[in-house]
Amino acid sequence: MSIQPKGEDLRKAVRWISDELQSGTDVKLSSLIEEACIKFNISPADSEFLFNFFSEKDKKES
Repeated sequence: MSIQPKGEDLRKAVRWISDELQSGTDVKLSSLIEEACIKFNISPADSEFLFNFFSEKDKKES
């Protein structure tokens, strides 16, 4: 089961962050999320979702 974030901008942000992480970037996750929030005009509540989403995803992959 995959979690689908609501809102097109939030989906774009998740996709962009995922792509950046898969490209092997040395940028910290928190910096990527901050950049995505600015780039995709993400609300503070949605930025919290991004932090939680990628934190949970990282725990599952470990």
